[in-house]
Amino acid sequence: MKKHNPAKEIQDLQFFGEFGGVNPSISDSATYTFLKAKTMLDTFEGNADGCYLYSRHTSPSNHYLSLALAKMENTEAANVAGSGMGAITPVILQLAHAGDHIVSSRTIYGGSYAFLKNWTPKFNIETSFVDITDLEKVEAAIKPNTKMIYAETLSNPLLELADVAELSKIAKKHGIKLVIDNTFSPLIFSPANLGADVVIHSLTKFINGTNDTVGGVICSTNQFINDLKNVNDGSSMLLGPVMDSLRSAQILKNLRTLPIRMIQHSKNTQYLAERLEKDGLKVKYPGLASYPQKDLYDKMMNSEFGYGGMITMDLKTGEMATKFMETLQEKNVGYLAVSLGFYKTLFNAPGKGTSSEVSAEEQAKMGLSEGLIRMSIGLDFDIEATYKKMKESLEEIGFFKPELQN
Repeated sequence: MKKHNPAKEIQDLQFFGEFGGVNPSISDSATYTFLKAKTMLDTFEGNADGCYLYSRHTSPSNHYLSLALAKMENTEAANVAGSGMGAITPVILQLAHAGDHIVSSRTIYGGSYAFLKNWTPKFNIETSFVDITDLEKVEAAIKPNTKMIYAETLSNPLLELADVAELSKIAKKHGIKLVIDNTFSPLIFSPANLGADVVIHSLTKFINGTNDTVGGVICSTNQFINDLKNVNDGSSMLLGPVMDSLRSAQILKNLRTLPIRMIQHSKNTQYLAERLEKDGLKVKYPGLASYPQKDLYDKMMNSEFGYGGMITMDLKTGEMATKFMETLQEKNVGYLAVSLGFYKTLFNAPGKGTSSEVSAEEQAKMGLSEGLIRMSIGLDFDIEATYKKMKESLEEIGFFKPELQN
């Protein structure tokens, strides 16, 4: 069988503009005209391939981006949305209805956690949160009314790795769907190749890369994408999380450089992880020998893209973490900000930020300490200079004092 190469799939796609432009023309229209009334009726019924009706359904610009992302993830089809949550929530509501049950990783993006913990119970949908790395606990949590297993390939913010192939076996055994959010690791992992039924991304992050556009995508089978877009009961259609055509066109352009960017993100992060760990910091990064799931990561990954741009470090106390991040920003190492995948390094303390929806008790159970910093390492040309500024910052805040190392 021919090996799937996600970078080649992205760069081999050829979409010309209507006047021969090397970028596809942007469809700046909310609605589309028909020469014949019957064609409009056929389009409403889904029987007029290549015709466009209304941009909430889809547009040429959204269609091009969806095709490219489906190629990247090696799925039959994809559907873009106006945000990452605009992709996540319709998938959950399409698969689970009143009286159903979901098994979810306990370490996921705070918005996803809040939706499953606080919102879906309003519709009588129950979720069991489990340690996704413990396959026995995952299977034990499945009930007769379970409809899906939900996880992130690499979890936010603790960088726990989901064994997608084994989770897929469990899901298939019980006749349920495996939904994987691959936002932290585009190209590095291909979840559909490992058995995931649905793959989700927040396009806002690494895929777009310029932190100026919010977007999401759902990659799956033709059948599931058509179900999501069904005018009668499709959750993507009826909830209306549509992406603007101008934004789609921008993300498609940026997608072309994703392979090069991911390699550089990985290279920089590997360098910093090795140096900072040697300096005595408690660092978690999949490229380090100390990473608990290194063997599994190596087995699952598309190795040409490295170990990714996400790293965590634990400075033991919230006060120390705050001082460190503020000093890094003063030295122009990066920005104290949420999100990830930017050309500049971004950092925050997720316990009080991107994971604040998770209770303090649950944070303690999963090992999310107040001193934990989540970093998305940027595309710095001189990464050695960046490291030196990080080391200087740690020294300035007194992190290396003997009394703090006990």
